[in-house]
Amino acid sequence: MQDSLSYIRNKLYKWYRISGRDFPWRHSKDPYRIMIAEFMLHRTKAEQVVPVYKEFIKKYPDIKTLANADFNEIKKVTEHLGLHWRAQHFITSANYLVEKYNGNIPVNPEDILKIPGVGDYIAGAIMVVCFNKNYPVVDSNIARLLNRFFNLELKGEIRRKKKIVGLSEQLFNSHKKAELLFALIDFCSLICKPISPLCLKCSLFQKCMYKNKNKRQTHS
Repeated sequence: MQDSLSYIRNKLYKWYRISGRDFPWRHSKDPYRIMIAEFMLHRTKAEQVVPVYKEFIKKYPDIKTLANADFNEIKKVTEHLGLHWRAQHFITSANYLVEKYNGNIPVNPEDILKIPGVGDYIAGAIMVVCFNKNYPVVDSNIARLLNRFFNLELKGEIRRKKKIVGLSEQLFNSHKKAELLFALIDFCSLICKPISPLCLKCSLFQKCMYKNKNKRQTHS
């Protein structure tokens, strides 16, 4: 198992350095900026988020600034993303952090998960990207890759399945956790897609049990 996880990590590092995408939030270890990016990325393509994120961070560079912001002004900045509940969402989380932690984001996952709007995935992203801590980061895309690679044949809502969470925790036991997360995000978006995965372009092709079982050769 460890050999397979090392194989995934090493292949994805190499793939990401050549084919990975570049987004502004990937240049930051600030948990506030990562949290804001993840709020914006909910059901929204990353390319759409970039200009809004840049404007938002320029206008509200920290939690205290955001907590004191006018709701309608925030709404104007974020309206192009749709999902209009997000404007109130930002203020609610910022106010909580000012009241509880003097405008800082806590460093342990139990407290991070208490921030309004923060679930397991955002908490995991903050833990590995900002604090470089071991933590199982799982969204539907990462769960899909692990399910396919190891031929687990799990069905339905699999990202909270014990097997998937356990594999993710082991996978992120790496000294380059942030790079691995970004590689997984891009690889699942561009190669190991939900429908018609590009198996012939897959860096994991040689050992992937999904490919071996289904003998599937999917072309772009």
